[in-house]
Amino acid sequence: MAPDLDGQVRAADPDRWLSSRFVSAAQARSDLIALYAFEAELMAIPTRVTQPMLAEMRYVWWRDQLDGVFAGVPRKGHPVLEALTDVVARRGLERRPFEALIEAHMGRVHGEPHDLDAFYVGPMQSAVHVLAGPGHDAVVVEAGRVWGLIQVGRSEEARALRGMANRRLKGLPTSAFPAVAHAMLSDPEQGEGGKRLRLVWANLTGRI
Repeated sequence: MAPDLDGQVRAADPDRWLSSRFVSAAQARSDLIALYAFEAELMAIPTRVTQPMLAEMRYVWWRDQLDGVFAGVPRKGHPVLEALTDVVARRGLERRPFEALIEAHMGRVHGEPHDLDAFYVGPMQSAVHVLAGPGHDAVVVEAGRVWGLIQVGRSEEARALRGMANRRLKGLPTSAFPAVAHAMLSDPEQGEGGKRLRLVWANLTGRI
C-alpha cells in the first residue's frame, strides 16, 4: 500500500479507515484503501472548486479515467488510479458502481438529492467484493443504507433499519465484515478510542 493513500484515507474518511484496520491480510487491506482513496478524491472536488460546472468537469475527467482503469492502462503517475487499476484487475470488480458514484456526485453539485444507493450501497458492495469475492451484494444493501442515512443526518431512519440490516448481515462472511462495520458508528463526535471499541464489538458479533 502506498503510504500516501493510507494517510489520505485516514484524513478524509477516518471511520472507514478505522474499520479497515480490522482486515488482517495486508493485500486485502491495501485494496480496500485504494477504493476509499478513489472515493476521497471524488468527495474533495466540491471543496476545491466553487462553480458547479467546474466541479462537473472534474467529475467527467474521473469518469473518463475509468476507461483506462478497466482496460488495465491507468494514467501514469497517478497513485490513486494506478492502485485502483490493480484492484479492479485482481478482484474482478464491476465498473457500474464506480460510474454510478461519479454520476451521483455530479448530481449533488447541481443540487440534486443524495442517491443513497450510489453513494453508500454500491461502494460498500465493492468493498465486500474485495474482501470476500462476488455474490454478497444483496446482504449488505440495508447496511449500506444505514451508513448513508447516518451520513446525511437521518439517524432515526438509520436506527429503524438497523435490525433488518443485521438480519441480512448474518449471510456475510466474517472476512468481509470490516467493509460494513463502520455503519455501527453513529456519533461523529465520538473519539477514536471509543470508535475503535465499537468496531471491535461489531467485528466480534457481526452486527452493526
